Amino acid sequence: MARTDWYKDMVFYQIWPRSFCDGNGDGVGDLWGVLQKLDYVKSLGVTGIWFSPLYPSPNADFGYDVSDYRAIDPAYGDLGVFDQVVAAAHERDLKVVMDLVINHTSSEHEWFRQALASADSPYHDYYFFRRGSVDRKGRRVPPNNWDSLLGGSAWEYVEALDEYYLHTFDKAQPDLNLDNPAVRGEVEDVMRFWLDRGVDGFREDVITFVSKPQGLPSDVLGLPGSRGLRLYNCGPRLRSYLMQFRRDVLDSHDCMVVGEAPMLGARKALALTAARRGERPLDLVIGFDHMQADCMYTEYLPRPFSLRKLKRAYAQWQDALGESGWCALYLENHDHPRVVSRYGSDAYRAESAASLAASYLFQKGTPFVYQGQELGMTNVSFDSIEQVPDPQAQAHYRQMVKGGKSPEDALALVNRAGRDNARSPMQWTGEKDAGFCPKDAHEGPWVAVNPNHVEVNVAAEDDDLMSPLNFYRRAIRLRRLLPVVRSGRYHEFKRASSKLYVYARESTWSRLLVMCSFSDEPVTFHVPDTYGDLGDGVLALSNYYVTDAEADDANQLTLRPWETRVYVFGRDAVLVD
Repeated sequence: MARTDWYKDMVFYQIWPRSFCDGNGDGVGDLWGVLQKLDYVKSLGVTGIWFSPLYPSPNADFGYDVSDYRAIDPAYGDLGVFDQVVAAAHERDLKVVMDLVINHTSSEHEWFRQALASADSPYHDYYFFRRGSVDRKGRRVPPNNWDSLLGGSAWEYVEALDEYYLHTFDKAQPDLNLDNPAVRGEVEDVMRFWLDRGVDGFREDVITFVSKPQGLPSDVLGLPGSRGLRLYNCGPRLRSYLMQFRRDVLDSHDCMVVGEAPMLGARKALALTAARRGERPLDLVIGFDHMQADCMYTEYLPRPFSLRKLKRAYAQWQDALGESGWCALYLENHDHPRVVSRYGSDAYRAESAASLAASYLFQKGTPFVYQGQELGMTNVSFDSIEQVPDPQAQAHYRQMVKGGKSPEDALALVNRAGRDNARSPMQWTGEKDAGFCPKDAHEGPWVAVNPNHVEVNVAAEDDDLMSPLNFYRRAIRLRRLLPVVRSGRYHEFKRASSKLYVYARESTWSRLLVMCSFSDEPVTFHVPDTYGDLGDGVLALSNYYVTDAEADDANQLTLRPWETRVYVFGRDAVLVD
């Protein structure tokens, strides 16, 4: 089957299934709930769905610890209802992309159980088992000095084997050894299994970590807490393995592959997404640079938000990938706090949600919208660490308290930085449980809903023309309507401004000008001379009501707090209603 670049015309909606919609009343989101809400998803104007992991999992990392790659977690349904969801999505012209987690499995996966049973088992080499050593004081030490990215050593000792196994994340997530051809064969079989069920592609979790250096040497340069990372991030055989999957499986399907690539710069991303000698390992790369505009490396090292830092990250990726690569555009997903609470404004929640949307939806690439982002959902606040479900947040909390922070300060940082901010239940109505569960549900939601669901919900915003929900609908429709958004060059204005983000998309015959205020105060903006009189273009999108009288003159206007406007010039202008 000939592969095409259909992903370049897509807008994806990410569903984290546990918190999307509870269809059977047990308090956990599921595929029955997804079936009920597909018409809503379609109403957004998106053209595809990315599902976070649906596989059976003991939930040490809420689905990213997979115990069976060829089944659906009973909490979400079964293969029968999954097939119904895929068929119903396709009937609505929605593509379906599955999460694929192949850097590690769950420690409860049958492969790992067999690996633990005997060092002679063929499954023992599915993972990285190594003997440690003894230091001068007679203490047992791991095979190398690598750190787990969740804290502590990346090695866990197994007394029955007198060996350690590698886990770059939690000890319940042992790393797979993709150097073993049998493991790569298993990955290919898993891909075929889901593609044969009608799936349209994969989002590959931390895919740039899957190639470890030969011999697993200690890291003599890495900083404590991240030792080893520089050795296996974009490791020595990564490209080879990705191209093997491409040749053996993916090239025979018209599918897409997007890879998550933490701490990978734009230039390396280009090397993975640009065709070289006819080879392109990935179609898209999910980078993290723009998610560090209010932190250093991780949300648990907070800094004041910097619009300039955000704009630099945007520009680096747009410029670097240019004509040869393709960006995955996003501002929220299951791993980050809500963007309105990070980069936006509590006082102007709806306005800032819209301005943030315009800041990325019209860039070059394929946008992803995370569930609830289109409502301008905000962070939650937990009263105690016992209420926090995420094991990663709990681990950070323990480390902070152990390091001397007060429990109150540690909890405050968890409330700011934790992933559960994005994992509170989707807010469908202002009623009890935010309409997440059926009215006759046996159980309440698995985690408490955000109290602001009374005002921030689908039902309320659906009826409000100027709501974030309806802004997203208009913006997505406009993006898909205009050829200049797919092919135009990216150009940024006012780079030094700490209050305005202004960029253009320009082709031979059309131009798009996007203005986004990031300020609680009015900001005066001088229109670039190359764009002349704004009256020569068409105002295609805004989050305030606009009249001609609100322009100070032909080349200057004052944007209200968090105002955004999108103007279209040239041939594409005739396409705007």
